[in-house]
Amino acid sequence: MIRRSAIGTIVRNRALLLALIKRDLQNRYAGSVAGMLWGLLHPMALLGIYAVVFEYVFRAQVPGLAPDQPYLLFVASTLWPWLAVQEAITRGTMAVQNHGALVKKVAFPHELVVYSAVVSSFLVQLSGYAIVLLTLKLLGFGVYFMSLPTVLFGVAVLAVASGAIALVMGALQVFVRDVEHLLTQLLGILFYATPILYAMESVPSWLSSGMQWNPLLHYLEPIRNALLKNEGISLITAAIMLGATMLVFYGARKFFLRLSPYFEDMV
Repeated sequence: MIRRSAIGTIVRNRALLLALIKRDLQNRYAGSVAGMLWGLLHPMALLGIYAVVFEYVFRAQVPGLAPDQPYLLFVASTLWPWLAVQEAITRGTMAVQNHGALVKKVAFPHELVVYSAVVSSFLVQLSGYAIVLLTLKLLGFGVYFMSLPTVLFGVAVLAVASGAIALVMGALQVFVRDVEHLLTQLLGILFYATPILYAMESVPSWLSSGMQWNPLLHYLEPIRNALLKNEGISLITAAIMLGATMLVFYGARKFFLRLSPYFEDMV
């Protein structure tokens, strides 16, 4: 049973998975002068734009922020985790199709290409995340690192959830090429339906009840509260988050493996 699990597959094929992750990291910045620095520059540019537009143009107000916690920090606390999710799902969706030549020629667990896309995406975005948070802390902003275990747990669960979505979308993309374009639209909507640029306290009551169904809300809010309010999460909440995520991942992986034998004929 363990050998057939995702963990068993990863352990048995760890050398191949590491090679795929290394290849993915190298290929995405091949020929680029700035190299992996672009993984930090692009989110920084987005953060600057959001800060100027929402703080100085729309004069967005965030309830409960301390004097040393500007809007810039509020957005930064969840922007990078969101970008990691977005990139992981997007790259994971295209992983099987992009590795079509390898899928046709070599017999290996196809799920590994999805895992490599998810892991490399999180590695790039979270490296930038760590740099930005450390910089803001050194500049005197109110960032709490005492609740770092909560942040790491939230990020890890997010990675598993992203992998689950990527497995389903990646399998469908092999058969229906419209999935890639549909996913772009859905992620754009999901970004604004998730409290990244605004606080849930600012959302009208008639709308906030519906937003509670957005799973990203329950992943990102604990991360933000840990960094800005030094709040942890209870063991019960953590168990529910982890259990629900693993259940979704199990179903997604089962769906992927059911379609996997037909990939060679379709890519």
